[in-house]
Amino acid sequence: MQALSSGWLYHPIQPYLALHIPDGFLNLPVIAVTWILAIALIAISLNRVQADYQEKAVPLMGVCAAFIFAAQMINFPIPGGTSGHLLGGTLAGALLGPWAGTLVMTVVFIVQAVVFQDGGLTVLGANIFNMGLIGTFAGYYLYKAIRFAIGRNKLSGMAVGAAVAAWASVMIAAIICAIQLAVSGTVPLAVAIGAMATWHVLIGIGEAAITVVALVFIWRTRPDMFYDPPRRAVSPRNRIGVGS
Repeated sequence: MQALSSGWLYHPIQPYLALHIPDGFLNLPVIAVTWILAIALIAISLNRVQADYQEKAVPLMGVCAAFIFAAQMINFPIPGGTSGHLLGGTLAGALLGPWAGTLVMTVVFIVQAVVFQDGGLTVLGANIFNMGLIGTFAGYYLYKAIRFAIGRNKLSGMAVGAAVAAWASVMIAAIICAIQLAVSGTVPLAVAIGAMATWHVLIGIGEAAITVVALVFIWRTRPDMFYDPPRRAVSPRNRIGVGS
């Protein structure tokens, strides 16, 4: 996710205010804690996927990873001369559940960091934790709560839940990132949160729009691909995994 590229207030600090944190922007304690949390949650996710998912979920994970990776290459402009791109945590969670979705997002961010230098290697744990783990888990469970409250089998419930969750997941990741930068002494907390929140409000709208468009298309064509499919689409043959 890109952050700021113009504006008299944000220009001096804009290199710090991106969700893909570069090397050298976090101190050692923050790097260590985020790596530990990321590795622990990835290990738990691997165990859950191996225990709960059928083999036919693996191709869907690959397709989902490829789609999210390709979609992240497309930037959308927002006012102020900056841009954003899809994170995809809520999208992955809605289709694969939080555990498999977390693994997909982890792979995507590793490829981005290693191949495209989008985010640093030493802070890869923080980037995975912020965008992959928080984005996927927070996005999925908020999406699920809203969707089931409105109606599990209703397109409107799915769309509203996905939109709110996608936007919220971006905002949560941005705030956590700002806190990490402030704790590391990179930028003052008030400045970091103010700048990150201001611009990611808009970037979150783009995230919500892309997520909803993709999920509405899948709902209308292959509703059985959802982790929590509408009941009319559920059958012993097409359910890819165990719900949470």
